[in-house]
Order: sequence, then structure tokens, then C-alpha cells
Amino acid sequence: MLQKEWALAPSAPAEHLQRYQGFSPILAQLLFNRGFEDPASALEFVHSRSLDEDPFSLKDVEKAVDRISLAIERGQPIVVYGDFDADGVCATTLLMQTLKALGAAVSPYIPDRGQEGYGLNAPALTQIAKQGIELVITVDCGIRSIAEIEAGLSAGLDIIVTDHHSIGQELPPALAVINPRQDDCPGEAGMAGVGVAFMLAKALLLRRWERDRANYPGDLRLSDLLDLVALGTVADIMSLNVGLNRRLVAHGLDTINEFRRPGIAALAQAAGLRAGQIRASSIGFGLGPRINAAGRLGSAMTAYELLSAPTLEDALPRASQLQQLNLKRQELTRQAQAEISEQVADAEDLDLIFAGDENVLPGIVGLVAGRLAEAYYRPAVVLEIGAGESRASCRSIPEFNITRALDECADLLVKHGGHAMAAGFTVLNSNIDALRQELQRKAQASLSGRQLKRRLPVDCEADLAAINMDLLAELELLEPTGHGNPQATFLTRNLKVLHCRRVGAEGGHLKLRLAGEGSPPIDAIGFGLGDWAGRLPGTIDSVYHPEINEWNGRRSLQMRLLDIRPAGDSSSAVSA
Repeated sequence: MLQKEWALAPSAPAEHLQRYQGFSPILAQLLFNRGFEDPASALEFVHSRSLDEDPFSLKDVEKAVDRISLAIERGQPIVVYGDFDADGVCATTLLMQTLKALGAAVSPYIPDRGQEGYGLNAPALTQIAKQGIELVITVDCGIRSIAEIEAGLSAGLDIIVTDHHSIGQELPPALAVINPRQDDCPGEAGMAGVGVAFMLAKALLLRRWERDRANYPGDLRLSDLLDLVALGTVADIMSLNVGLNRRLVAHGLDTINEFRRPGIAALAQAAGLRAGQIRASSIGFGLGPRINAAGRLGSAMTAYELLSAPTLEDALPRASQLQQLNLKRQELTRQAQAEISEQVADAEDLDLIFAGDENVLPGIVGLVAGRLAEAYYRPAVVLEIGAGESRASCRSIPEFNITRALDECADLLVKHGGHAMAAGFTVLNSNIDALRQELQRKAQASLSGRQLKRRLPVDCEADLAAINMDLLAELELLEPTGHGNPQATFLTRNLKVLHCRRVGAEGGHLKLRLAGEGSPPIDAIGFGLGDWAGRLPGTIDSVYHPEINEWNGRRSLQMRLLDIRPAGDSSSAVSA
């Protein structure tokens, strides 16, 4: 693992911090770090909860609502075609729940990752048409499926695309295309697929309320859908820094913590999470991976059935299935990473990692690519080698837009899509070598000569005495935290190590008791830092998140260590 560079945010001018009335200097600094240089915008960020956006302002929502309303009125069968990841499953569940409440004849379709791959596929659309379906609504997919949608139209389908992925050179020839990434589409471009589906659901409910109030579904509130929005948005690593995402997730966490949805209550039980204590981080590390495990190793329909379960009794067996799949996923990922790593022993000398294996499962390649990108801080492409064509997942670094690179190699690909930091593609085996050379050439042109080091952003330096319960209560104003709005991160120097031991099943984690100058001792936990146990000096510098540890009804301060260095070694921490 490459050493991280501690990137300390520049201190805001003292006169600037004084403008933040009602905020401590530390919170004012954190808001400054997140781009809120004006106190008014900072206040709106921490306090705004409004969800009054007009869904009809999004391009093609009016067209989509008109067609869906007609299908409901005429009893035409509809299919919601989703994706097999957590975002896609949540979006499928959300739109299914809404359409059923509105009286639609609707059924879900989520492709099999191993047999069909990501996104729309022509055989599936043809088969759907043969079953008498007249309207297909995509969620979290479809924006780059030009040929597939043409095939669906030829089979007699009307198709509405809702998606949030990056847009190619042309739009699909669908009846309506709802994607806020379009230049002429107002709305938050960083929404998740489930966020876009929520806007369509909101528009459908508003239309019913305006035109047929007597038949408005009284048993469905918009807030009932927000748990799915929060789950899919956080699991898909969408930004929580500004705008609609943050507010959707904040409200969605309220709904999740009420356990209104039996499937989420069952999943939380399997993950060891309690009502009222679930945060965005709980989704990222607890709920999301279990939802994703269904599509990775089994059928994503298991996750859909869990989230759609009418009672806790129905949900618990499916939650148990997902728990077992997630444990299996963890073990298979470790095995695959060990095998793939043998191919990239010299990865530090490469600008882009490109590896493949016939035995790696399609549901694992993205996880392995992510771990390689994390370990070597290089873009990573991992292929599941097939008989005639192969599928791959890509994970990248901020310095290299992997989807743009794939766009420039489109002539070598069967299909591709994704985001700047994560993408996927299908390639004929005869083109693999040419693709490898082209991607590595592009990476070399972009990254060669640059000092590539994983940066660990640090909000501010603080004495341990400044980390107290009052500060943690104030830091709650930053929630929900996640991608784009990380948890507060501090650097404290010259911490005395009073006690040290390895913890965890394989001793992979580090448990410390630390003390700062003029402050009482504090417990600290460092996940994945167990190797420090045999070489830890008596005094250290550390970067960490402060948090509250609850154990046997007792609440105490704790440091969640992110990185450690011998005292003095962090003097070279660079300005971000």
C-alpha cells in the first residue's frame, strides 16, 4: 500500500471565520474547506431541508408522465427495467411501488449480471415485447443503449429512459429521455438513478392529485419513498456536498430510522444496525454492500423482493440470503484479488493496470479493480475473460477520467458507460490487446511525469483537548456526510501511546489508548492498521475522525484512526 500524503487544508483568514456567527472556529473552517466561503450559503447548507423542486422542470418528464398516465388509463402492461446494483434495485423498487399505487399493470425486469451484463439488451427487450408489454421504463440505465432501444422500438415497444450516467455522442431514440446530465435539462446533474426515478414518481403523483384527486393513492406518501432514495444515492457514491442529493438523503435517513419498510428493517437487523442510529456511513458500509451482493453473486431480484416485502416475516429470509451472499462476496473478492495481484506485481511502474482472468466472477471484477486502484493509486481495469468477448469493470483516480478514455476507444468496444471514476465495458477478445495498449497509452500521456500519491485530506490541525462532546454535537450539522462532504478529519501531533494491541479476527486492526498534552486519555481504533502494532513508537502523529463510541449504554469519545506516523514525520504535510 502506497503511503498517503497528508493534505492539510489551508487555514481560513481569521477575519473570515469571525463572519460565521453561531459557528465555532472549527466548524467555520470545515465549511470553508467545503467551499462555503459565504456565511449565508453555509447556513443554507447546514439547515436547508426543502424538497420543493418541480419535477416537471426536468426535460421530457411531461412526455413521460403523459405516456405512463395513458398506459395506466388503458390498462396497458408496463415493465420497469432496472440495473442490478443498489441504485438500480432501489430505483426499480421505488417506481414499481409508485406505479402499483397508481393502479398500473406493472412488473419489474432486472438483467442477470453474468448472462446479460449491464444495461439494456436487445434479446430481453424483444422477449418483453413478445409477452405483450407495450411500455418499458428504464431506471439507472439506457442512456447509451442506442442499438438496444432501436431493437426494442422495432419490436413494438414504447420506451422511456430515466438514467443518470454520462451521455454519449447521441441520445437514444426513446419516447422520452430523462437525465439531468443533458445540457438542456434543468436539475441536479449529480443525482443518482434512484433520484431521477423519484422525480418521475413525484411528477406522476402530482399529476394524479391535480387531475383525479378522488383516485389519489392515499396509502402512499412521498416520504415513504425517500428511504430508497437515500439507500441508492449513498450506495452509488453520489455527492452529498450540495443541492438536492443532500436533502433527499437527510429526509431518507429519517424514514430509514423509522423502519417503515420491512425490508430495510430486516436488512438492518442482519447488518447489526438499530433503528434511530443509522447514518449515511451505515448505508455505505452496512446496507449497500448487502443489496449489491445479490446482483454480484445471485439474482438482484432477491434484493428487489426484500425491499418490496410487505411484512417483516416476508423480509427476514431474504435478508438472511443477502447476509450469506455478502459473506461469500467478501471471501471471493479476497481470493480474486490475490490471483489478479500476481499479474500486476510491477503495477507501481505502470500508468494504468489492465488485468483479466477466466475464473473471476463478473460480480467481483469491480471490487477487485477498486482494491487495485486503492492499493497502487492507478486506474485499474479488470476483465472477466469470456469465450468470444469479455466484460470489464474499471475504477480510476481523480487525475484520469476513465469514461472519457473509453469514449475515445469506442471503435474497439461492443458497449461501455459509466462515470469519471467508475465504468464498465464489453469487448471482443480479438480487440483486448489493442484496447490495453490504447488505454495504457492514454494513461501514460495523461499521468506520466506526475507524482501520483493518494492524498488524505485533512480539515484542520487541532490539539486533542479541542475534541470534545460539544464539538461532536456541532459536527452533526455536517450530516449526512459522504462523498463530496466527508466526515470531519483532524490532525493531532505528539500523541503519547499509553496502550497498544491488535484486534480483529486476524489481528488486522489496531486498538490504542492515547493522550495529548493537557488532555485526558482517549481510546482509538485503526481499521486495517494492525501492522503498526509491532513497530509503533512511543509518540505519534495521527489523522482521524472523532466519533462517539457506545458500549453497554456508555457513550465516550473515540478516535477512528485513518493514518499514523511517528511524531515529527508529518511535518511535511502539504497544503491541499
